[in-house]
Amino acid sequence: MNETLNETASETFSAAQRALQRQFGTEMLADRVSMITMHPELSEPEQAFICSRDLFFLSTVDPDGQPTCSYKGGAMGFVKIVDSGTIAFPSYDGNGMYLSLGNLKTHAKVGLLFIDFETPNRLRLHGNASIDPNDPLLKDYPEAEMVVRVAITNLFVNCPRYIHRYQKLGDSVYVPKAGCATPAAKWKRIDAFGDALPARDLAPVAAAGGAITFDQYIADLMEGDG
Repeated sequence: MNETLNETASETFSAAQRALQRQFGTEMLADRVSMITMHPELSEPEQAFICSRDLFFLSTVDPDGQPTCSYKGGAMGFVKIVDSGTIAFPSYDGNGMYLSLGNLKTHAKVGLLFIDFETPNRLRLHGNASIDPNDPLLKDYPEAEMVVRVAITNLFVNCPRYIHRYQKLGDSVYVPKAGCATPAAKWKRIDAFGDALPARDLAPVAAAGGAITFDQYIADLMEGDG
């Protein structure tokens, strides 16, 4: 038992993590926490938790090793459980840079953090991401450009003691919905971006009222109208 535990721990933690654990006297605790909480498949309560979320945070790494963290939001349940070892989520229209998706095409390893700010609760999930341009789940997501699937390597429920409590006021009007036109992102109306927008954005921007200045956008953003 101890040999198995030591082998598992050596695979879980890096040399630097081990050094810090020894420095602060948590090496045995870290082994026990990883042994008890970390696992490779979603339990039914964990599946239900993910399906009840309307946001998560996604971490990816670029070719130079620079990590980035991105907020992903959608309608409740926009992250789907494919099976106990796989989840999927849509990629909607963004700022056109494709930082996260470009990263995961280079380095498949990703981290996801799901949080309930009202209860509170949180779950951390790690895995390998992939994108299939012909993914059959695309039809389930109005306006999605791509679907990302994540093969889970490990996950665990994380202590929520430092999560501040927040109450949701409402859904974003920009979340795509079937049979409902999605407004143009307000930042796309900034005049400096006008000649760089893809053709598909021109009509929605015009319908939203046309060009605005960057200063006007920032002023509206500070008032909560972004």
